[in-house]
Amino acid sequence: MAIILEWFGSVCKVVIDRPEKRNAVDLATLLDLQQAQESASRGGARVLLLTGTPPAFCSGADLGGVELGEFTETLLAVLHGFGRLDCVTLAAIDGPALGAGSQLAASCDLRMATSLSKFGVPAANLGLAVDSWTVERIGREAGWSAARYMLLSAQPMLAQDLLGGFVHRLGTVDDAMAWAQEMSQLAPLTIRAHKKALERLGGMEISMQEIEQARLAAWASEDAAEGRQAFLEKRPPKFTGQ
Repeated sequence: MAIILEWFGSVCKVVIDRPEKRNAVDLATLLDLQQAQESASRGGARVLLLTGTPPAFCSGADLGGVELGEFTETLLAVLHGFGRLDCVTLAAIDGPALGAGSQLAASCDLRMATSLSKFGVPAANLGLAVDSWTVERIGREAGWSAARYMLLSAQPMLAQDLLGGFVHRLGTVDDAMAWAQEMSQLAPLTIRAHKKALERLGGMEISMQEIEQARLAAWASEDAAEGRQAFLEKRPPKFTGQ
C-alpha cells in the first residue's frame, strides 16, 4: 500500500507514503487514494486530512507510469472524489506539491502549508498538458494570475506568496491536524449543504434541487435545534449529524 490511513476521532488522516519517490503518484497510488476516500465516507469522517510522508507532499506523477488513458482517467476521478465527499477535505502541505501534487491540493476544500512549500505545474517542461478541470480549478482557487504563472512559465510559487488565495493558512502538519479537529466539531449537515453548492459553482454536476434538499435538511435537523440551544445556553454545541 502506498497510502497510510489513520483515524483520530472523526478526522481521517490520509498519508501518501512513497518517500523514496518523493510521494510521486502512480496508478496504484491513485487506486489506493480512491479506497481511502471510500473508507472516509463509510466511516463517517467529518474531516479528511491529506498529506505526504516527508520530504514532500507529492512531487507529481511517477513518470514511469504516466500515459493517457487509465492513469489520467483515474487521477481525474480521484480529484473529483474529494469534491464529492460530504466532509471537509484539508490538504496539509510540507514540501513540494508539484504537478499532480498541486492538482491534489487544489481538489481539497482547504489548504495549510509551511511557508516555503512549493506549488507548480511543470507540464510544459515535459511536453504534457493538464486537463481543463485542473486549469479551471487552479485558476479559481489560486487566482488567474497565479495560475497563468504556474501553467505558462512552468515555475513554482512559494506557499507564503499564495497566502490568502490558494493557501488558507501557514503551518505544519500538526497545525493542520489541530485545525481538522476543530472543524470536526462543526455541523456536518451544514458542511454537506455548503459543499454541494460550492462544488456546483466549480462545475460539478449537482442539481439545484439536490442543493436545496441538502439546505432544507440542515434547517430541519436536530443539529439545528442543538445549535440554537447551545447558543442560548452559551456552551459549545454537540452535533451528531442528525
